[in-house]
Amino acid sequence: MTQKLAIIMRGLPGSGKSHWVEQFVANLPLEEAIRVRQGGIFSTDSFFYEGEEYRFDAKKLSEYHQRNLTAFIHALSSAQPIVICDNTNLCRWEYMAYEAAAKALDYQVRIVLVGEPLDRAHQQLCAERNRHGVPLNQIRRMAAQFEAF
Repeated sequence: MTQKLAIIMRGLPGSGKSHWVEQFVANLPLEEAIRVRQGGIFSTDSFFYEGEEYRFDAKKLSEYHQRNLTAFIHALSSAQPIVICDNTNLCRWEYMAYEAAAKALDYQVRIVLVGEPLDRAHQQLCAERNRHGVPLNQIRRMAAQFEAF
């Protein structure tokens, strides 16, 4: 039996987490890549899309985080071979439940940090390239919350 793998992404908005996920999946065998794309990638941001338009609503953040975690756990319990949480996960408490659920269901857990959240040049780059228009001052506030592994 192949090892089941749960990947938990960490990094600022615009750091390249989703790009890392895209590259990782693109390098999988075709059938596995299709399976991961169809039911193995979980991002709270996905709940904020209305069609092609991203509409962040802070009032829904807690609900959407819970829905994302529930979907992630469902994929684990369905024995999806590769399950990925593509959230910022800057603080340990933000990804603890993902990690605990994966370990409880015998998944190998890989935590991937993209970029260096405390580096000011990296923060500037993230502010310039993030998909959701998160400004530099917000990026810096988020970076200040970062907890190392």
